[in-house]
Amino acid sequence: MALWVVQANLKARDDVALGRFWAAALGWAASSAQTGATSVVPAGFRWPDPNAFGLDIIAVPDPGLVRYRAHLDLATTSAAEQEALVGRLVDLGATPADIGQGDVPWTVLADPEGNLFCVLEPRDVYRDTGPLAAVVVECADPRAMARFWGSATDWSVLSVTDEIAQLRSAQRVGPYLEFIRRPGDPGAGKRVHLDVAPYPGESQEAEVARLRTLGATDADVGQGPDVSWKVLADPEGNEFCVLAVSS
Repeated sequence: MALWVVQANLKARDDVALGRFWAAALGWAASSAQTGATSVVPAGFRWPDPNAFGLDIIAVPDPGLVRYRAHLDLATTSAAEQEALVGRLVDLGATPADIGQGDVPWTVLADPEGNLFCVLEPRDVYRDTGPLAAVVVECADPRAMARFWGSATDWSVLSVTDEIAQLRSAQRVGPYLEFIRRPGDPGAGKRVHLDVAPYPGESQEAEVARLRTLGATDADVGQGPDVSWKVLADPEGNEFCVLAVSS
């Protein structure tokens, strides 16, 4: 048994407006099938597709109260593209952000709802990811996170050091999932978590039980008893959701 990594989940006051921003930023498509939830997915996406990765933007009353330890990195292929992309994102409503990064080759921005993300300088490792290079999670122990997430999902652990662990889908498509060592509390403006799901025909209940044996714990983020997804936390306390997928 294994889970597939479905999407990054962002919080917003206005999911539709933020969905439009991210669709324009990534060149993807936005749709709002239900009130308070907007999906942003690559063109041609059809659910379920374990080889695709998207964004799910959820409206909450006060997203400023949400604190996760994850953010998105966007890929570029040249210095000129990086500069042009930053300019285009600012025109769309992003703003420069100072989180103490100093003189670095990447640019830190905040989307119109204050979610932090980075526009990276060209890096060979991300040359085939598409516009979304990575979902980056801050952690205390990248090796432990690689063990848990490598066992929890069907994504492959590609590299592990004391400073960073990198995972990617077994098909080597889409973004990387990266765990970067940065002990301490999550910083402001990082309102992203992961959603995972069992493959069609597999049991959500069985997968949740398996995750508990790997070190996951139940988490209460105010979801209530009647939702179809299960909220867990990984061994470092990062919340994530196990979605229900019909056969």
